[in-house]
This record gives sequence, structure tokens and C-alpha cells, in this order.
Amino acid sequence: MMHRADMMDRLHADMDGVAAHETVMPEAVAAAFDAFPSPVRARLLEVRALILATAVETSGVGPLTETLKWGEPAYLTEASGSGTTIRLGCSKTGGGTCAVFVNCRTTLVDSFRAHFGDVFAYEGNRAILLDASRPLPAAPLAMCLALALTYHRRSR
Repeated sequence: MMHRADMMDRLHADMDGVAAHETVMPEAVAAAFDAFPSPVRARLLEVRALILATAVETSGVGPLTETLKWGEPAYLTEASGSGTTIRLGCSKTGGGTCAVFVNCRTTLVDSFRAHFGDVFAYEGNRAILLDASRPLPAAPLAMCLALALTYHRRSR
């Protein structure tokens, strides 16, 4: 298992341009990441870094709240109210499949499918699925994350 200090070193290396105070991982969240199998944990830490970087780069999002929802790492736009919660976990299909969950009552997964149907696999109307053993499609994923982080700005 990767220790919290090792995770933080890796995250700082991945988070060029994001203020250091925004990368401090709460202890409970670090423990949740530590519970994932190694390849899944590594991939989800990459996604975490991308979420934090996308929030900084996306106008109107503001600081994120990093917490646990259903025992899994979750990212909320509490300060700005601009978006819906993004939660990280494993797909119910198991294996090395990671999931980036959004609220199933949104139209986000339909939008993701319309734009990136050939890039990602999906779990119903609630998640993008990522194979931990394949390269991360960072650019399309960042676009999906930006849509989630600004969902409420568009839906009003």
C-alpha cells in the first residue's frame, strides 16, 4: 500500500500550477484511496489531480471541498455551487475498472456519451469507466470534469 506521504509526493509532482494548499488531502480521503487496489489507486490519484487542476483552470468553479461520500473520495463545489459532486471509486463490474461518478439525475453522462462515445465506457447514467491498465485520456476527461464542475451554472 502507498503511504500518505508517498501519495502526497506523487500528487505534488502531478499538480503543476495548482496551489499547494489545494492539494492537501484530508486524512479520511487518503485512507479511502489507500483501500483501493494498487492499479486502481494509481489511476484514481491521476483523476484526482486532473479534477483539482480542472477546477483551477475553469472559470467560476472556485475551491473544491474534498470529502467522502459513501466512503469514496468526492469533490464538491460547495463554495461556488457551480457544479455537481464528482465521486471516485470502482465500477461494480470489478477488476481494474475505475469509475468517475456524477449524480445520476443529471444529463451529464448523456452529454459525455454524445461528445466522447468512442473514448470512454459508461455505467448507466452515473459514471465514466476507466481501465486502470490503459493510458488515461486526460484531455477528454478534463472536458467532462469541467462540464460536471459547471453543471449548475448551465442548468439554471
